[in-house]
Amino acid sequence: MKKLYYILLFFLIVPISVFSMELPSMHSKNILLYDPESNEVLYEKGADEVINIASLTKIMTTITAIENIKDLNEVVTITDTMLNEVPYDASVAGLKVGDKVTYLDLLYASILPSGADATTALGYGIAGSTQEFINLMNAKAQELNLTNTHFANVTGYDIANHYSTPREVLQLLLYALKNDLFKQIYETKNYTLTNGLEVEATIFYYNQNNIYDLSPIIGSKTGFTSKAGLCMSSIIDVKDKNLILLTFGAPRIYGTAYNIDDALTVVKFLNENYEEVNIVSKNEEILSLPIEYSKEEEYKIYPSNDISIYISDFNKENFSYEYDGVKTLNYKYKKGDKLGTITYHYLDKTFTEDVFLTQNINLSLTKYLTAHLNIVIPICLLLIIIYLFLNRHKHYHKKHNTKRNF
Repeated sequence: MKKLYYILLFFLIVPISVFSMELPSMHSKNILLYDPESNEVLYEKGADEVINIASLTKIMTTITAIENIKDLNEVVTITDTMLNEVPYDASVAGLKVGDKVTYLDLLYASILPSGADATTALGYGIAGSTQEFINLMNAKAQELNLTNTHFANVTGYDIANHYSTPREVLQLLLYALKNDLFKQIYETKNYTLTNGLEVEATIFYYNQNNIYDLSPIIGSKTGFTSKAGLCMSSIIDVKDKNLILLTFGAPRIYGTAYNIDDALTVVKFLNENYEEVNIVSKNEEILSLPIEYSKEEEYKIYPSNDISIYISDFNKENFSYEYDGVKTLNYKYKKGDKLGTITYHYLDKTFTEDVFLTQNINLSLTKYLTAHLNIVIPICLLLIIIYLFLNRHKHYHKKHNTKRNF
């Protein structure tokens, strides 16, 4: 039953339709741009290709850890066994043997500096070994219906049988961001561990040789391996609206952070060329349905929310809608009843929502009787005839009973 829930969740948060947005040429091979507010993929390139995802693996490592930690303030001692398992060329937070840190520290150290030493420590601390922890990660992938995702380590290091797709990484990230602690960590730029070790988000490391303005990047997780190339998942700010951008497979050339460069290219391009426009407002009447036998003449239908899209050149003439449902209302319909569905169209973009009755409809007896005079009048006449007949019959019996008494 739980697996079915996540399968349904997948279709709710990762729509099939894609808006025909265009982006400039970028360095990354695989790209996904997603709008959480409208639940729409705005742009995709190679979104279903099975690829190496490098340290974006740590999104799964961290959310799995969060869901299995009983006490965030419990102290973990860093051991030789933990650090000996960390690849020599992996990114690390800087933990040393004998360091005493909390689970909360390790979570921050996993995401911000992308510490393989921290993720390995989480694996041992929570599950007794990284292999047992990897089993938890793969179990979570199954729960989320990530059918093209499999983990073979906790770090993202290139290894056989370790892979995912951009679309499934998006699904994983959206799931993780629903957790308040994960979201807080993901959007944090600097953190000091209880042992005094200071860590910062890897976007600052990549920006050492550049002069990028990183303020539009609200939260991020970067990654790099020789097979995955430069990767990055990020929450970007575009005109005070948060979008999610995932990029994979950018080349690594010393001195240029092409993953950050691509993210800021998207921000700049959208700021200069696109705007979010309401194609229909929740206060805008879409249609009205006639009401029979009620004091109200009609029932007005409005969208449940504002419907907005990113567009470079908005033209209201390209907007249309279709309503499929009840054509006439009456007192038999109750508040909460589903009336039908409305599908809104703007060029090749579609939105569909169910329409529900938001109020009870009161019967007007006068209007009801007036509308049914052809039935009411004969019934009334029949009742009068029956009454007269019964009344006459009563008087007849009364009269005859009186004569017998004399």
